[in-house]
Amino acid sequence: MAVVFKNLSVWQRISPWFRGFDGPLAFAVFLLACAGMLTMYSSGFDQGTRFEDHGRNMLLAGFILFVVAQIPPQRLMSLAVPLYLVGIALLIAVAVFGVTKKGARRWLNVGITIQPSEILKIAVPLMLAWWFQKREGQLRPLDFAVAALLLVVPIALIVRQPDLGTAILVLSAGLSIIFFAGLSWKLILPPLLLGVLGVALLIGLEPQLCADGMRWPVLHDYQQQRICTLLDPTRDPLGKGFHIIQGMIAIGSGGFWGKGFMQGTQTHLEFIPERTTDFIFAAFSEEFGLFGNLLLITGFVFLILRGLNIALEAPTLFSRLLAGSITLIFFTYAFVNMGMVSGILPVVGVPLPFVSYGGTAMVTLGMGLGILMSIAKSKRLVQS
Repeated sequence: MAVVFKNLSVWQRISPWFRGFDGPLAFAVFLLACAGMLTMYSSGFDQGTRFEDHGRNMLLAGFILFVVAQIPPQRLMSLAVPLYLVGIALLIAVAVFGVTKKGARRWLNVGITIQPSEILKIAVPLMLAWWFQKREGQLRPLDFAVAALLLVVPIALIVRQPDLGTAILVLSAGLSIIFFAGLSWKLILPPLLLGVLGVALLIGLEPQLCADGMRWPVLHDYQQQRICTLLDPTRDPLGKGFHIIQGMIAIGSGGFWGKGFMQGTQTHLEFIPERTTDFIFAAFSEEFGLFGNLLLITGFVFLILRGLNIALEAPTLFSRLLAGSITLIFFTYAFVNMGMVSGILPVVGVPLPFVSYGGTAMVTLGMGLGILMSIAKSKRLVQS
């Protein structure tokens, strides 16, 4: 046996590790990563090692993707409860003795500084998929209530930090699993209608609600300011509204074809705040225009459709729910980031997948892609 293995080529030895990988999904991610590296080179050219660090983060995400893809869905299912409990315990630890930066307590120092809420982006979908897999064939309203409780606990702890961006991502991941598990439209429509009515009232009463001295219940002052700035960024064009106004100027000035690579004036004259992180889409739009945006959006659409196709063909309920939820996390990332930069959503600090700078988010994305690859591999191995 050792002699046979010795006679194998290098590719023959490592090819089993790649067997079953979803080629179209990997290709879509590769193209998005290339767009990210190109944009980071331009927008971060004067920010030290941003480009090199972004490339390193990409490689780290790729390594995590490869490792997680080797874990079969059955093993992932066994990790759901421990990972969820560890995540909740870390969030409680953050609330008790976490590290505070810029008025938010989101980090924990365990030799290195970590942000435990990132764990819940993966732990919550795993936990809810595990729960519905255990209740398969006998789902009752009480089971959906338990699932809602499993979702509310981490959301409440994350909002308390406060970290609205991460809370939105975890909430969307959890709600997508509850929806895919078979939640009745009779329970979905009333909250949606109330939400639409609330937004309409907010827009209509904006002058009164956003007047100086007005304080809203529940929301922090900065969250109230973000909503008011979204409704009318010209209220404070050099302060709270500066981000949105400059982002929209950059997007509009790009026209159809864009100003060209390394030619973005809003970007290179530093009018765009956070141009390598939250507002990198504005930098991309300025240099590559509407045409580049359409290509970028097409890449994300293909990634999401491919992920949903993997979910549709998954062999178990756990795999289907998990793949669908992970896929919609990518959708939420992209939609919220592009929406806030374009001025149609509040600024909540959500990065653009594979494009924005950030090591923690890149690790989470790598884990999510690894899970999708694992589910795709399990489908192919079952078929073969």
